[in-house]
Amino acid sequence: MSADLTLISAATVACLKDGSVLTVRSPYIVTPSAAELAAKKNIRIENVTDAEVNTESSPKVTGSLARFIDSTLLATDTVPEQITTLCEDAAKHGFAAVCIHPIFVAQAVTCLSGTGVAACTICGFPLGTSAPSTKAAEARLAVDQGACEIDMVIPVGLLRAGDLRAVNADISAVRQVLDSDITLKVIIEAPLLTNEEKVAAAIIAVEAGADFVKTGTGLAGPVTVADVRLIRKTVGDRARIKAAGGIRDRQTAEAMIAAGAARIGTSSAVAVVEDPQINV
Repeated sequence: MSADLTLISAATVACLKDGSVLTVRSPYIVTPSAAELAAKKNIRIENVTDAEVNTESSPKVTGSLARFIDSTLLATDTVPEQITTLCEDAAKHGFAAVCIHPIFVAQAVTCLSGTGVAACTICGFPLGTSAPSTKAAEARLAVDQGACEIDMVIPVGLLRAGDLRAVNADISAVRQVLDSDITLKVIIEAPLLTNEEKVAAAIIAVEAGADFVKTGTGLAGPVTVADVRLIRKTVGDRARIKAAGGIRDRQTAEAMIAAGAARIGTSSAVAVVEDPQINV
């Protein structure tokens, strides 16, 4: 098999709902067993080329880069004063959101009131190994305190072991406790995955109700343009992409956006937007 082909396996199809549509964009192929199972479950598999992807909906830096950015502060030793500064900077620059620990949600909501900047927090972070019910409770509490965006981590080990139903159930447990207007970003930790696993994770995330597929926590390694493109081809217009991990300058951020990212997660948000490099 060519190195640039990615398999859609029967395990991936098994966790999809009966009667759903699985869109496979080149350079992906569907295994015979996956095709057979899809037929039994009345799942339609659509194979389209890159030329058929709606490139008009791909994010572009046509205005301020700031509107793409989730300004992130998730250090273990974060203190309240740093959250205040983070929020003030976010309001000043017009960032999309601040991403902070759950204990700081109420403070951030107060600081951001009237600014148009969203309060985002995490659940199951950074390992993704909490029980689904624990993640759901954590997410619901954060929303009750005013958070309007949740970044959750999947159980990566279960994905790699092929237990895709468990991964689907994990994401669904969180989605089910959130109102429809709450944005759910699902972190798949792409640096730890094969291409086939990345595709499977992205498909499962969308099926389970993710608004965004997020590339990683940043702790397992940096995001790559190739991963953003791969996820973009996989999810198409069904979800957006948040690129995170090692993005510390404007050039890198804009490369991720050009590849298909609609959000940029970075702990260097101010440095990124104040970087004098010309937009690419």
